[in-house]
Amino acid sequence: MTTVANQRVQPVSGTTASRSWRWMRENLFSSPFNTIITLFCIFVIWNILEVILSWAVINASFGASKEACEVAAGACWAYVHAMYRFLLFGTYPAAEHWRPVIAMIMLTSGMLLSMNRRFWSPWLAVAWIVGFIAVYFVLAGGILGLTPVRTSQWGGLTLTLVLAVVGIAFAAPLALLLALGRRSEMPLIKVICIVVIEVFRGVPLISVLFMASVMFPLFLPTGVSIDVLLRAQIGIIIFQAAYLAEVFRGGMQAIPKGQYEAADSLGLNYWQKTFKIILPQALRLVIPPTMSTFISLFKDTSLVVIIGLFDLLAATRAAVNDPAWRQEFIEAYVFIAIIYFCFCFFMSRYSNYLDNDLKKSTSH
Repeated sequence: MTTVANQRVQPVSGTTASRSWRWMRENLFSSPFNTIITLFCIFVIWNILEVILSWAVINASFGASKEACEVAAGACWAYVHAMYRFLLFGTYPAAEHWRPVIAMIMLTSGMLLSMNRRFWSPWLAVAWIVGFIAVYFVLAGGILGLTPVRTSQWGGLTLTLVLAVVGIAFAAPLALLLALGRRSEMPLIKVICIVVIEVFRGVPLISVLFMASVMFPLFLPTGVSIDVLLRAQIGIIIFQAAYLAEVFRGGMQAIPKGQYEAADSLGLNYWQKTFKIILPQALRLVIPPTMSTFISLFKDTSLVVIIGLFDLLAATRAAVNDPAWRQEFIEAYVFIAIIYFCFCFFMSRYSNYLDNDLKKSTSH
């Protein structure tokens, strides 16, 4: 039985190896010129990787003290050890750091659960609303004996996740309403949606944040004030919803006209036709651009520094200005670049997985 099993396994591995070699031969070594280009690229990549590994790993200092960096010929990762709390939590009170840790765990857990199709139901929206309320009170305090913490003290990766996750969660449904409104046959609703979409798409996000922080309070009655974080969050939501609305509208316009006619022939009303026939197909078509918009939102949260909020990037800049660590600015930016890359790469890979999974489910 063992011999038969081995005979069955070996051809599979051999086939995989032969396919890999065939691909390399057809794409990398198909001609003398392509072979020279391939070898040259391998040489360049090898030399670049050698320099990076030598600086970041081989000759780097992983000690916790600044003195250990003085004898190291490579990177000084003591900066990360000394500043990681400030990068993750900003100026949040040190004794209360367990609260932003819980908040980040709740946000990331919600994202992971939402990525599983088995949990896609109306109850998921309810769970998100309850989760957002819980995250807010965990961070802000003031109840159940938790020490109150002003939103101006929220910062670092915690603030980045709050702005990005809340922005994604509320921008998507708002964008869907704007897209449907722009395609509506009711003139007033259509005009309002067109104005909102075009106005917010026609200005940069930094100007929206500036208006929300500086200009908007001037129009409020005397004695009425809205938290600066809330104003920034609303500005981000509307800005991203305007861009995402055009993505959704493009998906709905890509649906063949026969689908609309078939739905009408079945006697479905507008909402039944939209949510049972059109939207499931349209949203499946626009998964890649939708995820690109979400990735852009995650990175654009760094712009809140102009209104005095210190996200991950702003906290890094503030930490680098410390005279004791000013020479380690490269290590600082490499560290946060890795964090940004991990989140964005994960969202990109999930987009590919979801796109392929939905194509398989609809092909059977």
